[in-house]
Amino acid sequence: MNLNELSDNAGARRKRKRAGRGIGSGLGSTAGRGTKGQKSRSGVSLLGFEGGQMPLYRRMPKRGFNKPNRRRYQELTLARLQVALDAGKIDAGAEITEDALVAAGVVRRRLDGVRLIGGGELTAKVQINVAGATKSAVAAVEKAGGSITVRQPVETAAKPKKKPKGKNAAKAAAAAEAKAAPAAEDEQGDGAAPADDEN
Repeated sequence: MNLNELSDNAGARRKRKRAGRGIGSGLGSTAGRGTKGQKSRSGVSLLGFEGGQMPLYRRMPKRGFNKPNRRRYQELTLARLQVALDAGKIDAGAEITEDALVAAGVVRRRLDGVRLIGGGELTAKVQINVAGATKSAVAAVEKAGGSITVRQPVETAAKPKKKPKGKNAAKAAAAAEAKAAPAAEDEQGDGAAPADDEN
């Protein structure tokens, strides 16, 4: 075999598709889109159109609710905790906290707290302090002779109310003055009555 006889396998090299380069290219006219106009454009969805009436996905009632500020916990199974203890990543004699779990690489991040869940067996006697735990996990820890402390979640401070602007600010100031005026009158009326002049 000579160098000029070397070649790729059949089908290993294919020409790039060039859409919209004339009818003779095979991808002219509609350029492989199959139609013209709106349906040939990207980002167009006509699947829910029902001739102008209210579409089905808008006629259906809504169900459920997703809490926007719900807490996200990092789950930790008993089996993963036992593996970390056996490997010596965590000291079984010291209290196991969330910071210790993150530092040892048992969990990547704590999020809103670490939650211990039942999955596997725990044989080591340990003291655990986490943000949450299931009933099965608590039972497994106590069965092994250890103890678990579930700390109370830290309540986030309420966001301060936005101060009104423009016309709303003027209305709010007028309402505040109206409330303050009766209070001032009451304070003046509470003073001692003037003594009657003796004639």
